[in-house]
Amino acid sequence: KDRLRAEGGIDVMFDAVGGPAFDAALRATRPDGRLVAIGFASGQVPQVPANILLVKNLTVIGFWFGGYQTQAPDQVTASLAEVLRWWTDGAVRPHVGQVLPFERFPEGLALLRDRKAQGKVVIRVAQVA
Repeated sequence: KDRLRAEGGIDVMFDAVGGPAFDAALRATRPDGRLVAIGFASGQVPQVPANILLVKNLTVIGFWFGGYQTQAPDQVTASLAEVLRWWTDGAVRPHVGQVLPFERFPEGLALLRDRKAQGKVVIRVAQVA
């Protein structure tokens, strides 16, 4: 919290949780920042207090990828092709925190369930020669 305050807050925040996490994200967003709501994993749809938006000059928007699949399918296809190009060119690499053999699948699932995974958890189904 201290470092966040010292740096003035976060420029752009993506919130997939909603509820109290959204409230914390709203407080952590710096003046003139942007908060993007992308989901409600908590099951609680956030209520946005307009006074905070006004005082901090914040922009809050929603983004649901599924909407683009019906409204702009060509844009989705082009975007996914670009991400794939980034991957093949080595421009993006996901952080893989654990690679586990199939026999340890329950352990990998527990890492995700208990929110202890850092990066991707990969379950190796078969050894590739």
